[in-house]
Amino acid sequence: MNRAFFNFILAVEGVNDNKLRSILTALGIVFGVGAVIAMLAIGSGAKKAILDQMKLIGTNNIVITSYVPSEKESDEEEEGGSTNTNSQNNNWAYSPGLTLEDLQAIETILPNVEQISPEVILPTNIVRSAKYDGGRVIGITNSFFELNRLKINVGTEFHPKHVEEGQPVCIIGKNIKSKFFSEEDPIGQQIKCGNTWLTVIGVIEKRLASRESLSSLGIRDYNSDIYIPVTTALRRFKNRAMVSQESIGRGNNNNNSKQPNYHQLDRATIQIVESKQLQASADVVARMLLRRHREVLDFEIEIPELLLEQEQKTQDTFNLVLAVIAGISLLVGGIGIMNIMLASVMERIKEIGVRRSLGATQRDIILQFLFEAIFISLIGGALGILIGLGSARTIAAYADIPTVVSGWSVFLSFGVAATVGLIFGLFPAQKAARLDPIKALRSD
Repeated sequence: MNRAFFNFILAVEGVNDNKLRSILTALGIVFGVGAVIAMLAIGSGAKKAILDQMKLIGTNNIVITSYVPSEKESDEEEEGGSTNTNSQNNNWAYSPGLTLEDLQAIETILPNVEQISPEVILPTNIVRSAKYDGGRVIGITNSFFELNRLKINVGTEFHPKHVEEGQPVCIIGKNIKSKFFSEEDPIGQQIKCGNTWLTVIGVIEKRLASRESLSSLGIRDYNSDIYIPVTTALRRFKNRAMVSQESIGRGNNNNNSKQPNYHQLDRATIQIVESKQLQASADVVARMLLRRHREVLDFEIEIPELLLEQEQKTQDTFNLVLAVIAGISLLVGGIGIMNIMLASVMERIKEIGVRRSLGATQRDIILQFLFEAIFISLIGGALGILIGLGSARTIAAYADIPTVVSGWSVFLSFGVAATVGLIFGLFPAQKAARLDPIKALRSD
């Protein structure tokens, strides 16, 4: 143990006597370790961002979005199918649109449906106590809150009686509460949406999410909406599936170039029990809706989780490329250490001969040069950690890329630096130990 410590002291003195050479030797390790930490920080940040997105949209979800096909799309569908008298006299193929009955049929046929959340999105004017603002009322069921990971901060969810009778009650977002009830408890108070007065029974917990996450996932700001039972939206606000005098008038108006929205629902989210059944379930839902909508494709089906999983795979590939680049940097740094240490052996042949003549064994010589290589690597690793941390913060601040530096990445980088010194310092150390002491003493 004492001999090993003595060899370590000699190694430190050797590094100290050749500061410039040691610094140049360590540069490869410095930038290699810095690159490893920065790359791992970028990878961890991207993974966290994707996981946060998955929390926003929920898991095992199929999202159905209704839309009104354009005249061109409708004509193409008619050309692809049979032409009848109705289609000849009408630019728009008939479809009942996305309705609650569609969701009931899906729930009946698909055995693996856990819950379904319909949505009716209606723009409205919000008025209370001389305060006015534009906004939206969203007709939903209580499943909406669970599927979207929303919690009721104050008050309660909708009672089954509220949904059954279509009562004028609402749950408001945090931004609505701040704007219209800034200095009072909103529970039990009334707020006017359009021509309907609604009684506030709850306030959802504020959802913190960046604008980038919301826009990339197509998610609206939950904090700025007013939520009402879906039956309330259909009975007291607007049920687009019902034929009215207004819709008949629009249908008879030949100058109307755009078909009005005839969908009862704007959106629906279906939660499936197991994620492996998502794609098959989505295919069944698509075929069923297409049949119920008279072969009119007036809806879109998305599986956000699968999209995010694909994004995760792409990000993993990108991280692998970054890791390979960082690994190459460390490899180059290790080769630099080996080259410099080999040059150092050739320069210090006489020193090695003197030590051997004074009783040093081959093991002592190996330990001395091995300690030098490891010591240089550890110094480079320490500096590389500082550079890596600084780089991660700089990237996050100026490149708008999320980065997360974890303790294990720092530990891994430091361990890799020591390993590089050990591996690439072993060959020069063995070469020094094998030198013939007599020849070494005779060399100039």
